[in-house]
Amino acid sequence: MKNEDEECFKWCVTRALNPVAKNPERITKILREQAEKLKWDGIRFPMEVKDIHRFEKLNPEIRVNVYMYNNRLNPLRVSSITHAVNVVDLLLITEGDKKHYCLIKNLSRLVSSSLSKNEHKKFICRRCLNYFGSQRVLDTHSELCQNHEAVREKMPPSGAYLSFKNHQKQMTMPFVIYADFESLIKPLDTVQADPAGCYTERKQQHIPISFCYYVKCSFDDRYSKRVEYTTKSEDEDVAQKFVEMLEAEVKDIYKNHPPKKMIFTDSDVEIFENATCCWLCREDFKEGEDKVRDHCHYTGKFRGAAHNSCNLKFRRPKFTPVVFHNLTNYDAHLFVRNLSVSEGDIDCIPNNEEKYISFTKHVVVDKFFNKGKEKDVEVKRELRFIDSFKFMASSLDKLVNNLAKKGESFFQNTRKYYSGEKLNLLMRKGVYPYEWVNSIRKLDETQFPPKEAFFSVLSGKGILDKDYTHAQNVWSVFRCKTFRDYHNLYNRSDVLLLADVFENFRELCKENYDLDPCWYFTAPGLAWDACLKLTEIELELLSDINMLHMFEAGIRGGISMISTRHAKANNKYMGESFNPTQPSKFITYLDANNLYGWAMSKNLPTGGFEWVNEKDFDKWESFACILEVDLKGVTSELHDHFNEYPPAPENLLIGKVKKLVCTLNEKKKYIVHHETLKHYMSLGIEIGKIHRIIRFEERPWMKKYIDLKTSLRAKANNDFEKDFYKLMNNAVFGKTMENIRKRVDVRLVNSEEKARKLANKVNFKHCTIFSEDLCAMHMGKTQIYFNKPLYLGMSILDISKTLMYDFQYNYIKPKYPNDKSKLLFTDTDSLCYEIHTSDFYKDITDDVDRWFDTSNISKEHPSGVPTGVNKKVIGMFKDEAGGKIIEEFVGLRAKLYSYKMFDDGTEKKKCSSEVTSITGLARATTVSAAKLSVWDG
Repeated sequence: MKNEDEECFKWCVTRALNPVAKNPERITKILREQAEKLKWDGIRFPMEVKDIHRFEKLNPEIRVNVYMYNNRLNPLRVSSITHAVNVVDLLLITEGDKKHYCLIKNLSRLVSSSLSKNEHKKFICRRCLNYFGSQRVLDTHSELCQNHEAVREKMPPSGAYLSFKNHQKQMTMPFVIYADFESLIKPLDTVQADPAGCYTERKQQHIPISFCYYVKCSFDDRYSKRVEYTTKSEDEDVAQKFVEMLEAEVKDIYKNHPPKKMIFTDSDVEIFENATCCWLCREDFKEGEDKVRDHCHYTGKFRGAAHNSCNLKFRRPKFTPVVFHNLTNYDAHLFVRNLSVSEGDIDCIPNNEEKYISFTKHVVVDKFFNKGKEKDVEVKRELRFIDSFKFMASSLDKLVNNLAKKGESFFQNTRKYYSGEKLNLLMRKGVYPYEWVNSIRKLDETQFPPKEAFFSVLSGKGILDKDYTHAQNVWSVFRCKTFRDYHNLYNRSDVLLLADVFENFRELCKENYDLDPCWYFTAPGLAWDACLKLTEIELELLSDINMLHMFEAGIRGGISMISTRHAKANNKYMGESFNPTQPSKFITYLDANNLYGWAMSKNLPTGGFEWVNEKDFDKWESFACILEVDLKGVTSELHDHFNEYPPAPENLLIGKVKKLVCTLNEKKKYIVHHETLKHYMSLGIEIGKIHRIIRFEERPWMKKYIDLKTSLRAKANNDFEKDFYKLMNNAVFGKTMENIRKRVDVRLVNSEEKARKLANKVNFKHCTIFSEDLCAMHMGKTQIYFNKPLYLGMSILDISKTLMYDFQYNYIKPKYPNDKSKLLFTDTDSLCYEIHTSDFYKDITDDVDRWFDTSNISKEHPSGVPTGVNKKVIGMFKDEAGGKIIEEFVGLRAKLYSYKMFDDGTEKKKCSSEVTSITGLARATTVSAAKLSVWDG
């Protein structure tokens, strides 16, 4: 529109509703009159995209969509109004800080030339800008697409496959830096908030006063070194000192370790000439392919014959990992703003809009003059900050204790500095009075702090006597003269212990997968590559957007619910508490061993995805597929049978929150895996109309990976390795479930020019200011590339439900008919029952081989139940109480329950992070308190 005011939005909308053939861009008197017929009360110009909903509210018969152009058209704002008759499509263009709306007269024509060379009419989805051959197919697509954010959805080309390609990650990272801060904690004066509402109260300020880092060299330990620094003044910017010293380290690594020439011995020549396959990718050399000599650029040693293309990828890494334990939640907040002080870009991988998985600081390490380009060229290397907690999600205390069980030989880095009694004292996490150190003057204290100094206001807890005694022994044995000596030792030992833990983790990964975790950001990424590498699988990527949406709609997580609020046991194993005049009852808490590992061992999709023709719908049981089908409601005859654990759970909107709900109702267009549907039908669920079917090829390709980890875990003789193998099983499932839609676009900028440039983009959302020199720019996504095999996660989740329903309806219900069993709760992979029987353990004696893992039940168990059977076998059910008696159970809501053990009166509580903020529930920490919540409603 040729307007000279700031009301281009008004003129575009009015023209869309009143089209003319001649000179539609002109702002005529008639157009102005037509504009006055619309409601503009309170509307301000220029119109911001975020304010368009105000216009739509005033004019409910109109819905407005806005698009942007960034090399290609992308949706910026698609109206959520579905009933409006008039649809207006606008293009928002920007130049600097100026923005202008243009009317899109025909969206299909605008985008079709860039979508396909096909001349036929295309039916465009306004939300994702994919096209379809008919209005019917578009309507089917829109049913699921409307559930997602409006963004251009890009699919891989037909015939694209996913396989292990990251051969360079087999290289052991030459240098890794382990680091940790220690801070003084100053209490903050705050105004008491309303206790009846939700609020966050800032109670403390953490000021870093020291740091220690340990540079670990993998190819020559002579280059490993420890650096530590403790300030003498609270005014010093210790975090800035830390960043400056790290930048100096990465410059020294670059300067002191230039690429070395190859050392090629006579034996190496023979190895090279006889090689028939590439030592990196393990594939044979084909005729005509270049076979080259690969060598280590740090030592000069010949490594093997390789493809030229593989050799080029196997280069020296251009980054040095800096490892913190709990970087995301703590340490990053101490120094991230200091990364902007020196020159060099800063990148980040956000976990969400508030927390970041990793930061990368680009450091200029050299410059040279490029004669060809007639300019100076900067050589850059990176400091990549990663969080070891993302690989090993346990406290450093637990990790060190587990490693200590393997012996002191596994503490190679700590042993470099300490031995004998000192080493023994440091082979566990230290003890530190965090909140007592509220001033730098505390470091000059000459007496060890009293036990009261170790009390934490935040946790409301102190330390155990044995921990205080240990700390006193450390003070004495290391001859600390001031608390500064103890403080420095604590900081130093934390870093050395972290290095020992993570170096052992690296060795296990190299030994089992020939991969170095330091190339990765999280355990799921590492485990996924390990799985692809071990299985040598090629997975076809979906190229059809409707197939993607159907698999996405079929994703339903684990079932978690309380079926019965309260139960109390009464049986012969309860001694004098047993009342023989009352029915004998057991509370049995069973957990399925590695439920998702069991599902991952089954047949899973690999490729060959295609739509099934309607005429072949009735043959669906003869091939692998997922179906969109109507399920009939449970009949009155089966109502009581299914009431406590109804099959076929569905995602429903409860209030404003989507929840996974088990219902007995009929289900329309329910998307389900073929094996799961067959299982539901065997239980008595009836199907109605079949709407769509996607057929695929399947085989148990992950079984090799799962079986190996399960076997190694069963053989492991220490907790460190057991936890490692459990982690690698669980983490790989997380990657099959990766939801690309949840990724956020956050960019760290350290210049006003860059910030302004991003702020002027139409997809700019908001910014978070860290300091004068650093802010995080939060951008809206304009495009999503779906290059992940999401169909695996959907299949695994659906298949896993068959084990739980099989146990409930093909074992427990037949075993205990006529209401002799009552489900108390289920929590994804666990089932807890109240069972009316004289002896549950005798009951299962003949069924142990088929259903149970009894490895945690004492051999002296009075029931005589077979013990030590099916240890760690996936899919078997294990007694969480280990054969002991659960006396009482109280459940308040999903993932919030408590139960009391009979033998020692201890109480176990489950309270997930999802419910800790719920007033009243989170405070019900005991069975008695929980019962009051139940009875009080």
